[in-house]
Amino acid sequence: MDIHHLQHVSEIARHNSFTKAAEALHITQPTISKSIKNLENELNVSLFVRHGNQIKLTEAGEAIVKYAAPILQLFDQLSSELNDLTYLNTGSIRIGLPPMAGPSFFPGVIKAFQERYPGITVKLVENGARTIKEYIEDGSLEVGVVLLPVDSQIFDSFPIVEDRLNVILPLSHSLAERQWIELDELSEEPFILFSSEFALHHRILNECRAAGFEPRVVYESSQWDFIGEMVGAGLGIAMLPDTICRSLDSGKVKAVPLINPFIPWQLAIAWKREGYLPIAAKEWIAFTREMFLGK
Repeated sequence: MDIHHLQHVSEIARHNSFTKAAEALHITQPTISKSIKNLENELNVSLFVRHGNQIKLTEAGEAIVKYAAPILQLFDQLSSELNDLTYLNTGSIRIGLPPMAGPSFFPGVIKAFQERYPGITVKLVENGARTIKEYIEDGSLEVGVVLLPVDSQIFDSFPIVEDRLNVILPLSHSLAERQWIELDELSEEPFILFSSEFALHHRILNECRAAGFEPRVVYESSQWDFIGEMVGAGLGIAMLPDTICRSLDSGKVKAVPLINPFIPWQLAIAWKREGYLPIAAKEWIAFTREMFLGK
């Protein structure tokens, strides 16, 4: 028994006619008659009996019609919902955004996406790129913004931002007027870092260790603007991407390019390579690829 059998039995009962039921379903009468005969053979029961020109349901037929009504209603609802999902009239996406990526790059992108697909709900999760990567891997998020590099065995991705780290200093700092700063010159400085759930936290620690020193971390925060304020108050130095540095208060801090080593800050849209990806998430990926890369 399949959904077509239920439709056929219900239409025959409603019209009290094989011919009219076939017309309503846009099929031929032999087709609907064969369908009912096959179903009767499968169930080993009779579904209709004839009394002259009249067609009457048997007890088995009445049972099928009774249960067919709610099943067909749910099937219609399912078909409508699947149609909406297919044509992106509905759906939802869970997107992870690091604090530095959200305000700087995504408000306009999200607005444009919502204007094109007003029926799709965008659920934003703000956290560090390291945590977002973990959430994508465990399925808590469909897609997110992460810091490159990522494991290409686990993730698909494309870059959206390429930047570099600057050193953020109070205006009164002795290095504030320098044209550039080498990392080992900061070995005695108090560091203000992002919290450990941020990929940048671990990258800066690793680069300092590679330069031959363990940084003295005095404060950690999850907000880049608060880090800038703490540096401006003379509580320590920090490292932030050049794009973010442009938003800091130039009356309180100075951003100086970091060299030796040059530390890149590359953001990417990433999603899990294996497993199911909702239609709305696929469209978000295509949309952002077009917005950032023009293709």
